[in-house]
Formats: sequence, structure tokens, C-alpha cells
Amino acid sequence: MSELAYASGPSDTELLADTIGQSLARTAARFPDREALVDVPSGRRWTYRSLAADVDELARAFLALGVGKGDRVGIWSPNRPEWVLVQYATAAIGAIMVNINPAYRRHEVGFVLRQSGISVLVSALTHKGSDYREMVESVAGECPGLRTVVYLDDPSWTDLLARAADATAADLDARTATLTSDDPINIQYTSGTTGFPKGATLSHHNILNNGYFVGELISYTEHDRICVPVPFYHCFGMVMGNLAATTHGACIVIPAPSFEPAATLAAVAAERCTSLYGVPTMFIAELDLPDFADYDLSSLRTGIMAGSPCPVEVMKKVVDRMHMSEVSICYGMTETSPVSTQTRVDDDLDRRTGTVGRVLPFLEVKVVDPATGVTLRRGEPGELCTRGYSVMLGYWDEPEKTAEVLDSARWMHTGDLASMRSDGYVNIVGRIKDVIIRGGENVYPREIEEFLYRHPKIADVQVIGVPDEKYGEEVMACVILRDPADALTVDEVRAFCQGQLAHYKVPRYVRAVESFPMTISGKVRKVEMREWAVGELGLSSVG
Repeated sequence: MSELAYASGPSDTELLADTIGQSLARTAARFPDREALVDVPSGRRWTYRSLAADVDELARAFLALGVGKGDRVGIWSPNRPEWVLVQYATAAIGAIMVNINPAYRRHEVGFVLRQSGISVLVSALTHKGSDYREMVESVAGECPGLRTVVYLDDPSWTDLLARAADATAADLDARTATLTSDDPINIQYTSGTTGFPKGATLSHHNILNNGYFVGELISYTEHDRICVPVPFYHCFGMVMGNLAATTHGACIVIPAPSFEPAATLAAVAAERCTSLYGVPTMFIAELDLPDFADYDLSSLRTGIMAGSPCPVEVMKKVVDRMHMSEVSICYGMTETSPVSTQTRVDDDLDRRTGTVGRVLPFLEVKVVDPATGVTLRRGEPGELCTRGYSVMLGYWDEPEKTAEVLDSARWMHTGDLASMRSDGYVNIVGRIKDVIIRGGENVYPREIEEFLYRHPKIADVQVIGVPDEKYGEEVMACVILRDPADALTVDEVRAFCQGQLAHYKVPRYVRAVESFPMTISGKVRKVEMREWAVGELGLSSVG
């Protein structure tokens, strides 16, 4: 009888009991003169001594402003050093930082301000043509809890910092003495594809330990320099990036306010970064730069791919052409702080390209039958669940929605279809909601996507199900071509699949697109793609 699809993560390293403030202070005492933060666009640099001092100043300014323990402080900005300062300063005084997606517009930001009860908002002035000040002012009257708005690159930011003189070090010490590592410290709104997003509420203990162990598994030390082009708004940036760095004395390098492939590689080269982060589409964009060979990436040794499954062929190029021999795949979700499984630096190519790794230390994962909740055998596909220190406290002020995903035994139900190999490594098959049921056959888009990545004309591909009168659903492949001037026909794709895939998995429809609709965390919005495809194919009357 095969083994159950359950695994737990043993460790000789203890969990951290610190708050985020205590952790930063400890690192600053160990490595005061090492660089902690570099903002490439502005040229500004911080050592751990100066970073700790600036965090302390901002924390006292928030105290003087009247920010209490548990008060919500919003941050609405692309990646910049002040984002990092707000992250650590709010943690230092026990305020709950609320991350606001830089891509949000008036309706969405108004919802987040109201739902989380933000009292103080720190905001950029503009980003990518969006006027943040105008949007905030237009919804402020609908947000009764909002009492103070501070804008970066504005006198209001300078005025806030000046208020630090009104609070003493003793005032800050008195506040930190009331904090525990289990206090809620962060609200991150999940990227919902329908309806309003939900605010995953995370503690010091959740995110500090997750960042620490992610860094441990790729052997971070004070000598590492981490290029972070992924958004701070998401766990990928602020936990796997910032907290992984500061728990190890490593340096955070900001290449640009938002992702730019050329700026990212230029930052790696100029700052001699040892680690680079990204979702697969970011790495694809970097590898496809016409002058890719001109960037000196020889300093790289590791990095993280996450957000969505990585195509095997892309992973091989990252290892071979970007010198990232110890690159790691991470899998998780905002509700689990985020990482649950990760590949290790000494894993062979099969494990590092064909799986999302094995369970992290101090966590548990299992694969269950979605209908019954019974744990399956290894090799059988089912819903992946995770439990341990990383699981969120709950969705902010939404106990009913929390109960839908977090069961009475504190297992987080991810909604992802997975199977566990005999060695404990996990394969992600897809989302439960993304499974295509064609004529009674379950079709897993991920399998078809991996195969089509091998086609010489295809740079990226997403497979979705569309309505069909005869089979219920049919398979459609949406592709991004390597050469936009090229063409790819259904017959070409069918010929490529002939003898390689079962007939019911071969796409009936193929469409070339310029890009995929994405969440800011790098996940493809397949619901939106299906809606577009129904109109594109004239299937409105079928479904």
C-alpha cells in the first residue's frame, strides 16, 4: 500500500520568537556597517545602522501622530525605500500595516480603506499616470476612519518625520514592551478574480519566520545582495525579499519602482547581486532582451521563482544563462505567509524543474479528496492543504469567509490541485476551478502548458476551458509568440501534439495574444481569459 500524501518539515533550527522590531535590532547590532538597502533609481543607500535609525525615527513620528497598537496604517506605493521604512516602523509600534495594490483604482482603494478601517495612509503621489492624490481625495469622504494622509515626495512626508521629535526613545520602548510575536501586524488583500478581495491578516510570527526559513533554505548570509523587482505590496517582496534579507543581514536592492527587465538586469550587474527574484513571466522577459548577453550576471548564484508554476525550459535557461545554479522554486499563497513548499539548493534538476519542492521546516502539508477531505495516497491528485506557524490569523473582519478555507483543525485549504511524489516533493496540477472537464475526462491545463512550451514558436502559453455543446468544455490554448509577426495555426498545434498527448487534451482552439491578464503577484487571471475567449470565439450562446 502506498504512503499517505502527508509530510511535515523537521528542523534543527528553532522558530524565531522575536517581533519584527526585535529581529531588525538584533541584525543591526550584528552588522551595523553592512549595506541593508539600496535604491538604484535614486542612488540612496542605507547601512543596517542607518536603516535602524530611520525606522526608529519614523516609528516615533507615528507615535507622535497618535497611532496606537492595532491601528491600521495603509501603504499605497510602488517599490521605493519609504515602503520598507513604513513596513518596519509600523511593526515596531504594533500598528497593522495594510498593503494596497499599486494598480488599484478609486473604487478598489475606497473599499480597502473602509474594510480595514485605515486611520493613517501613506501614499505615493502618482504612479504610471495614475493620480493617487486625486483618487484618495475622491473617496476620503466615504472613509470615516481615515484621519491622516501623508504623501511621499510631498511636504506632508517631511512634516511627519519632523514629528519624531515629539516622541522619545522611552515612549517607543514603552510601546514595544506591550508587543508579542503573535500580534497581527499586516493585512494583505488577496487578488480576487471575482468580487472584492479578502484581507489576509498576518502576525509577526507568521511572516518573520517564513521569510527567515525561505532565506535559510537558499543559504543566505550577510554577504548576499537580493535584487527585488517583485512588488513589496505582495508577500513575495516584503516577506521573501525584505524579511528574508534582514533576518540574515543581507542587502535589499530595489532596481526600479515596478518591474522593468532591463533595469532589473542592470541593477544585478551594477550592485553585484547574488540573488534575483521573479515570477516566470519576469524571467522570460529578461531572457528575451535583445542585449541580454551584454549584462554581467556572473555574481548571481541563487534566487526565487514563484507566483505561478515555472516552465521547465525557462528554468533550465535561468540556471544555464543567468548563472543561478542554486535557484529555488517556492509555492504558497498570501494566507500562508506565503511559502509552504520550496526546492533546496542541492536538489537535482528533476526536483528543481519538475516540482515546487517539499514542505518547509515546522510546516505540514497533505493532499486530500476535495469532496470528502480524506487524505489521499502519494501520487494521487487532490487539494493541497497546509498547517503550521505560517497560516494566517484569518480574513480581516470576515469570520464566515475565514471558515470557508480554514477548517477546525487549522488546515488551510488552498484550492490548488496537487500530488505528492514518493519522495515528498509536490507537483501542482492546477486550480480546482481551472480543471477542464471534457466529455467526462478531467484535463489539467498545467500538463498541456508544459508540453506546448516546447514548441519553437511559443514563448508563453495558458490553457483554459471554453464551453462546448457536445463535450461540455473544450480545450483552448492562448499563446504569446516569440516573433509577434509570426503566426501559429490550430493545425500546427495539433500536429505538434499528435502522438504526444491524448486526443482529448489536444487544443481545439488556438489564439495568439500579446499578454495575459495578471494579478500584481504574477498569477494569470484565467477567469478573465475565459470571459474574453467566450466572446472571441462566439460561444456566448453555448454555455
